[in-house]
Amino acid sequence: MRLVASMAFAAAALFGTAAQAQTSVKIGVLTDMSSLYADDTGPGSVAAAKMAVDDFNPAAHGLKVEIVSADHQNKPDIGSNIARQWFDVDHVDVIVDVPNSGVALAVSDVTREKNKVFLVSGAAISDLTGPKCSPNTIHWTYDTWMLANSTGKSVVKTGGDTWFFLTSDYAFGHALERDTTAVVLANGGKVLGSVSHPLNNQDFSSFLLQAQQSKAKIIGLANAGGDTINAIKQGAEFGITAGGQHFAGLLVFIGDVEALGLKTAQGLVLTETFYWDMNDATRAWTKRWQVQRPGKFPTMNQAGVYSAITHYLKAVAALKSAADGKAVVAQMKAMPTDDPLFGKGMVRADGRKIHPAYLFEVKSPAELKYPGDDYKLRATVPAAEAFRPMKDDNCPMVTN
Repeated sequence: MRLVASMAFAAAALFGTAAQAQTSVKIGVLTDMSSLYADDTGPGSVAAAKMAVDDFNPAAHGLKVEIVSADHQNKPDIGSNIARQWFDVDHVDVIVDVPNSGVALAVSDVTREKNKVFLVSGAAISDLTGPKCSPNTIHWTYDTWMLANSTGKSVVKTGGDTWFFLTSDYAFGHALERDTTAVVLANGGKVLGSVSHPLNNQDFSSFLLQAQQSKAKIIGLANAGGDTINAIKQGAEFGITAGGQHFAGLLVFIGDVEALGLKTAQGLVLTETFYWDMNDATRAWTKRWQVQRPGKFPTMNQAGVYSAITHYLKAVAALKSAADGKAVVAQMKAMPTDDPLFGKGMVRADGRKIHPAYLFEVKSPAELKYPGDDYKLRATVPAAEAFRPMKDDNCPMVTN
């Protein structure tokens, strides 16, 4: 009896040790749940995060993972306050997504101060791997330099050599205008002017009038989400394209195209790093994602959330700890990336995730074969060329 009791006690002690050894990880999806970026990120990003955790099977790797989410309302002060609350009180280890570059810059600073991890999928500003780079931040999906050097260069080389910008008046819009202006000028084009508009703007009439009066061939939309949709819709009413001018949607998502409809959006040239209909793996993933988001198609932001969390969990499992944010990010940089949505890639020393980019053209209604069949591929930009070279990014962490 004494032997049996001793064995039972030993087994209980062993079980308790194993349970205690399980590493707890808390993921915070900080996003836009209610405004102009909600369809391109928001609930779809939360759904992608849950899929990443389920597919990783945390228990099999000694992890216990919890997901929380919040709406930053596109305000940097609210975003940074949520980040502090999550890190200090709620024991969140990593924040993901964060559309709105102003919010992302603020959250990146808080993340570095608290030595946690920030995986940027929704924000675009290229400064996150440039002068504002951080050992705690990885910029995952796309950025303003990539958009400018793919979409902007393509438009200039096909005859769109005079530009006027409609720019969202915050960090993202100004960075996208800055990076695209550099590309236009470098390729022999001219910028005839620009005008800034408020974020989440409803009436573009005065801004479109200035663009028309400029006589520029291309009206560059340095905005995104609802602002891009409203500008293009109202531009059609103003007869912009009928008058010989064309829009360059510098950041357009499939959700925006669906909202515009192919009749209005046809011919738009845009750059994405993920398209749901690229291959069997992306189509299979999309079908599962649509269980949570019926009738929708995932954007590259939402795919980026899935991809980033997948790689993050691999790094935490390898370290058996999520406690030291810098150590986790260093591990993520040391390991090659690989997932069904972006394929094989890497994270550079400056925090830039590397993968190909794709130049698409929006199909005409006559070319549509099935729902979501919105793009035709014009060019693939190899991973080595898609993003700004490290020698040019002015990241303090990188010695060139």
